[in-house]
Amino acid sequence: MEGFIFSVKRYSINDGPGIRVAFFMKGCPLSCMWCHNPEGISPLKETVIQTNRIGTREFHHREDVGKYYSAEGILEILEKEKVFLNQSNGGVTFSGGEPLLQFDFLHETLKIIKENGYHTAVDTSGYSTAEKFKAIIPYTDLFLFDLKHLDEDKHKEFTGIPNGVILDNYRILIESGRDIMVRIPVIPGYNDDPDHLKRLRQFLTETKTISLKKISLLPYHKIGLSKYKRFNIPYRMKQTEPPSKERMKELKEYFSETGVKIKIGG
Repeated sequence: MEGFIFSVKRYSINDGPGIRVAFFMKGCPLSCMWCHNPEGISPLKETVIQTNRIGTREFHHREDVGKYYSAEGILEILEKEKVFLNQSNGGVTFSGGEPLLQFDFLHETLKIIKENGYHTAVDTSGYSTAEKFKAIIPYTDLFLFDLKHLDEDKHKEFTGIPNGVILDNYRILIESGRDIMVRIPVIPGYNDDPDHLKRLRQFLTETKTISLKKISLLPYHKIGLSKYKRFNIPYRMKQTEPPSKERMKELKEYFSETGVKIKIGG
């Protein structure tokens, strides 16, 4: 069995504790307007034309996005980085896209990695079946869980899907005893109005258990803009500007009232 992965990031420090190897799996059921990994949305192999310029000359070459990896192949990559992962109390993170979209591969690989002593994390949108989440819980040490909007209609408007299943799965994970870090993208004009922030803080306060270890506030950025140009995908957020550092500090203080550790960024 193989998984379809569009990026492997070694020495990652923003995808869980310690130094990690992050595998970004292709395919996502969401289409968030602010997505900074548009190459991870389609589950299919894609080809882009890269253009390089030297002086007045242009050179074009085709680049395939996505590569197949077996669980054993992933384990080989981890073995090469083992000393750094162990010394930093790091591990491996599966991100995307949405990792649970390739459930069979994810489930098998997490099990093998855990059997070999690695700390495992899954970065998820929360959109999958409860059965699939329950199946990977025994092999996942940490869930990085995105909460984008609590209003069902607005969540569907901004991401393409409603949020009922996501919130149900969040409750399952928060009650499972596994460590959870919530990730909240801060998107000016979309989910940062006072009413929604109040509801979100209340939701996190009311549902929290000792499993909730941290809340990360992720400021909107335009780093992925160049990818949209490469893939010839319209960018819908051109008029949106990133929140200021002062604004992010205000939000950090605001959410600190949940009693949970708050961090700006991953």
